[in-house]
Amino acid sequence: MIATILLQASGGLGSYTQLVPMVLIIVVFYFFMIRPQVKKQKDQKKYVEELKKGDRVITTAGIHGRIVDLNDTTFLVEVENGKIRFDKSAISLEASKALNTPVVEKKA
Repeated sequence: MIATILLQASGGLGSYTQLVPMVLIIVVFYFFMIRPQVKKQKDQKKYVEELKKGDRVITTAGIHGRIVDLNDTTFLVEVENGKIRFDKSAISLEASKALNTPVVEKKA
């Protein structure tokens, strides 16, 4: 009888040791995949909200232009041959920031 009790107790402990690696995988997945993506989405939303007339932008389709008019959900971009209306979600954050960042020259 004591042997069966010990076997049952050790079987219960084994299920917890199998659960620990799964929990660790979920934690690592959260910190390396989900959390950075949420931060990137917040940065994108903040950047789009701070846009104003005259800002130079690049869309996700690669179109370069200058903002002429802003609405709640769209903006009008002046390109070389005319004007095009885009949704605000079409702005590429990385490309637009790189376009507007001044180039610092190194002194030799």
